[in-house]
Amino acid sequence: MTDIGRRGFLVRTGLALSATVLASAYPRAFADEQSPPRTFESWDHVRAQFPLSPQLIHLAGFFLSSHPTPVRNAIERHRAGLDANPIGYWFEHEEKQEARVLQAAADYLGASPTDIALTDSTTMGLGLLYGGLQLRAGQEILTTTHDHYSTETSLRLRAERTGALVRQIPLYQSLKTVSREQLVESLRMGITPATRIVAVTWVHSSTGLKLPIHEMARAIQAINRSRDEQDRVIFCVDGVHALGVEDFRLSELGCDFLIAGTHKWMFGPRGTGLVWGHPTAWPVTQAMIPTFNFQAYDLWMENKSSKGLPQSVHMTPGGFHSFEHRWALDEAFTFHQTIGKSKVTQRLYELSQQLKQGLATMPHVTLQTPMSQDLSAGIVCFEVAGLTPRTVVEKLGQRGIVGSVTPYATKYVRLAPSLFNSAGEIELTLEEIRNLRSA
Repeated sequence: MTDIGRRGFLVRTGLALSATVLASAYPRAFADEQSPPRTFESWDHVRAQFPLSPQLIHLAGFFLSSHPTPVRNAIERHRAGLDANPIGYWFEHEEKQEARVLQAAADYLGASPTDIALTDSTTMGLGLLYGGLQLRAGQEILTTTHDHYSTETSLRLRAERTGALVRQIPLYQSLKTVSREQLVESLRMGITPATRIVAVTWVHSSTGLKLPIHEMARAIQAINRSRDEQDRVIFCVDGVHALGVEDFRLSELGCDFLIAGTHKWMFGPRGTGLVWGHPTAWPVTQAMIPTFNFQAYDLWMENKSSKGLPQSVHMTPGGFHSFEHRWALDEAFTFHQTIGKSKVTQRLYELSQQLKQGLATMPHVTLQTPMSQDLSAGIVCFEVAGLTPRTVVEKLGQRGIVGSVTPYATKYVRLAPSLFNSAGEIELTLEEIRNLRSA
């Protein structure tokens, strides 16, 4: 077995069936995987792609996505194939379908597919990246007091395991007076000669605040001009609540790493995510879970080193996943591309702005999310006088409006319009909030 790859071995032993045989036996499972061309028709048509209950106004879609029709159909197609002939379908589709997913993600992000690792969630991506960081003695990780549990815990576990120093700083004191300039300057002032890693969250799920990532990246680049490569500040961004909302290309954003689940705003299959790394930044981290990439596996079988493969390959965890979900992820990127990235951003901005402007006129409501779209994305957080956030969410739920409470020490009501919502639904929601009063 040292002179043949695993696919060659399987073919020679008869374990991998041909596509022709499988297609004739299971026509439904092996329907053409290239989806027919699609075009954007209307927002009503977009809404019709989601099997969401029509009795509810869904304003918590950012939490976990409902699968739109193209994604749902792809999941079912792959599931049928795996159920019909697990090993045959897997060997026939694993390599090419993962390549399709990587290419679709790369096209959407404006990146190279060789710079993307596939994961199961934002949390997995954060754990893999931060858990594998290579730091020299005296180097530190800088993060903020506004980040999510997954970032804080990933960094804490890294520190406990290796003794790495993690330092937190606030980026602002008040949401009422926060500005892009203040956010950038606070980060810049927080960086010291010991800072090797900067870890931030693009859109805060605690308040809806959006950080000016591009401007922060430029400030870090200015600092890096006077540093040696081994001391360069590496800029890591949790982008889960920006991916599928903001119209950006990674080639222009300026960060070194972007970590995101794709089962939220992107409408990807549940249990999917990615980590993108700039080619010059990937060497700062090491893989902790063996990959099942066919190239790495084949090199191992031939007693050869796989060090020459892109680091993103090694950072894609191996083992057996819910392949029907991972392999359907390309359809989520295609779904967004069909609508148009700029059109998606404009629509989400319009709906969230409508919600914020309506809330701001209510004397019994305190809006926490900045009004400016320069400082916010799709999440809207607020308080209602005399009512706890949980009570507000429960009262809205009784009226068929689905929201959530921010899972942080300081809690707010949280609503987030998505592409399957309408301006009419936002107005109905505002009317219900106007009528909310404490007992």
